[in-house]
Amino acid sequence: MLKKVDHVTYAVLPERMRFWLWYHIEVEGGRLVTKLDDVTPDAPSSMTLCCIDYDDEFGIALVSGIDRVKRSQVSVFVERHGDHAVQHVAYGVENLDDFVNRLCSLGGRMRGEMITRHDGFGLVKQGFGKGYAASGDPAADSFPEYLERPPRARRKKARMRPHITFSVTAGRGFYEQLERARATADAEPLIDESSMPSDWTIPEPQTKTP
Repeated sequence: MLKKVDHVTYAVLPERMRFWLWYHIEVEGGRLVTKLDDVTPDAPSSMTLCCIDYDDEFGIALVSGIDRVKRSQVSVFVERHGDHAVQHVAYGVENLDDFVNRLCSLGGRMRGEMITRHDGFGLVKQGFGKGYAASGDPAADSFPEYLERPPRARRKKARMRPHITFSVTAGRGFYEQLERARATADAEPLIDESSMPSDWTIPEPQTKTP
């Protein structure tokens, strides 16, 4: 049910943000489309969010922690996994509601509510899954994002140049959802292994049609 990788989010050390921006922009040929110095300026902790677009089809987000009264979840993640570690991968799906319903029917767990926002060419729906592993601290676990973007035909009809963008709403969305999870000690994994049927077998590989 997944169509493509929409973007990858890396957690980086604050002092390394400039270097990684240079790398993804100058070496890889990306285009900086969003730079938010402080996603939640009034909160006890926050993060910086920088987003880079590649040829209107794929994006990379860089996040770094801002520690004020408390430790940022991004700082916790970097401490556990290292600089420039993949925090989450966002997968594009045909129908987000159908996919989430399927995920949950098979024992999957989403982190919180779906988020709907406008990013310049139409509505985007996105949702964040719980962590792949239950380490005891949801801030330290990598997790999936699933999203639904409008078809390219609709973008062209609107005569707007399609490109991947990230808004304040999106940044605050997963940050605030993880903050709620930390506050409630919600360390459940994305899916319970007991959801897999005991008699399930690995299927034979299928040859891809050229």
